[in-house]
Amino acid sequence: MIDVRPFDSLGHADHGWLNARHHFSFAGYHDPARMGWGAIRVWNDDEIGPKSGFPPHPHADMEIITYVRSGAISHQDSMGNQGRTAAGDVQVMSAGTGVRHAEYNLEDEATTLFQIWVMTDKTGAEPNWGARRFPKDDRAGNFVTLASGFAEDQEALKINAAARVMGATLRAGETAELDLDPSRHAYLVAVGGAIEVNGARAEPRDGIAITGEERVSIKALADAEVVLVDAR
Repeated sequence: MIDVRPFDSLGHADHGWLNARHHFSFAGYHDPARMGWGAIRVWNDDEIGPKSGFPPHPHADMEIITYVRSGAISHQDSMGNQGRTAAGDVQVMSAGTGVRHAEYNLEDEATTLFQIWVMTDKTGAEPNWGARRFPKDDRAGNFVTLASGFAEDQEALKINAAARVMGATLRAGETAELDLDPSRHAYLVAVGGAIEVNGARAEPRDGIAITGEERVSIKALADAEVVLVDAR
């Protein structure tokens, strides 16, 4: 099954400093048919205005992955971690037994990002945070694993869930293929250009929910940046 969810059908909240689209029920947006996709609980498409952001707030027992599309996000937390994650790079936070963190756009321009929450497989774990650069040239034409709970993904950021967050950059006309376990749940979003997923067309920032497929073929109809999560 490939279910294309148009961008205009997503939940929407505009707070002035934050313009957000919610792929799944979140905060003031509630849709019983979109409570998550497998273990993927949240996928927010956020635009954060310059010199603004999220003040300190708590999380627990959730794997939180932030993929920065433009600008940069600056993180600080109650564990003492601080870091600036720029466009194309990724940060992860395993909230575990509990952590407070803040995320600010300290730049002079808007920052756009995907924030993805995956339900943890290890409740009560020790909280952790990490970030890494992932140059777009390294994932040109194929998928690279950015964050993973699988031991074999040595180069990826670690999360406490049997899931992978993957990214690819495709030029117009290029195709990337990926084998999937049909019993699992995959969700992907492209930015920049339209794509076809096993022949189904999706416009930029549409959500594509996939299950029951052993292989997906993703063709870029224009230059596109694709983020995909494969979860239980």
